[in-house]
Amino acid sequence: MSINKQILLAKRPEGTPDKDTFKFAETDIKKPENGEVLIRTIYVSVDPYMRGRMVDAPSYVPPYQIDDVLGGGAIGEVVESKSSQFAIGDIVLGSYGWQSYYTAKEDEVRKIDKDIAPISTHLGILGMPGLTAYFGLLDIGKPKEGETVVISGAAGAVGSVVGQIAKIKGAHVVGIAGTDEKNQYLKEELHFDETINYKTTSNLQEDIAKACPNGVDVYFDNVGGEISDAVHSNLNKYARISICGAISSYNLEGEDIGPRIQTTLIKKSVLMQGFTLGDFADRFAEGSKALAQWLQEDKLKYEETIKEGFDKIPEAFLDLFEGNNIGKLLVKVDE
Repeated sequence: MSINKQILLAKRPEGTPDKDTFKFAETDIKKPENGEVLIRTIYVSVDPYMRGRMVDAPSYVPPYQIDDVLGGGAIGEVVESKSSQFAIGDIVLGSYGWQSYYTAKEDEVRKIDKDIAPISTHLGILGMPGLTAYFGLLDIGKPKEGETVVISGAAGAVGSVVGQIAKIKGAHVVGIAGTDEKNQYLKEELHFDETINYKTTSNLQEDIAKACPNGVDVYFDNVGGEISDAVHSNLNKYARISICGAISSYNLEGEDIGPRIQTTLIKKSVLMQGFTLGDFADRFAEGSKALAQWLQEDKLKYEETIKEGFDKIPEAFLDLFEGNNIGKLLVKVDE
């Protein structure tokens, strides 16, 4: 237990990241001082927003620096404690990222309840993705019973939860995903009303119109690009668009240029709002309580795609842009 394995940003990617974007390193484990704990990592999260942090540009979170550890969600076990708030064996959640051990100040991590659900869910349905779905749909989308909700990236960690919450609220739910397997999962397991495979459709705009005979009232946008262009053409008056992500453009080397949306917004009095989860930081307890209750009542289901091994983390991250996961994509690095 004397060596800490880390993954660093080796260079800023141009276009799609590859294995040369990352660098493996080893360093000594720092012994905890007063008010600190030593954590052995069990799970790390890989998320699309991390691609944006690889660019040296102002954003809602600071960019990664070259030769720094790639920060992100992680769950681990306290193996040494110099804090009165944590005991050896506690399972904690933090944002210390891609490393096998981490010495944290006691206010950098929080203890999670192992009895609610498997600990991995605190990086998924009970964590950032679940909360993103909860606030993005309910605070911005505001679905009403009988309305139609369309979700792009519907089989991902966020989209799959959005659709289920929309069903809880009594909406007609249409998911857009990129494989028949994903769409089958959305319909058979999560009870979406309709699904569309955007990779095999000959006319996405027409297929959305067929799946949404009453038009689109709420669009939860995880991808941007041509998929969103097709949804926009089917919007109803007073529709709401919740902009969560734009993964279609994250690896573009040029500008992301498409149809102009302003005329549609004006003619149909549409609300379009982007957000990040941090906008709702003072209400995390509310969202966590609701999600946990729905999970315990079997109103929510979840799927996880888990790779194993610390050396698989970069590969897992790159899989995000190939759509190779259903639900939350995680890497298990230890028991």
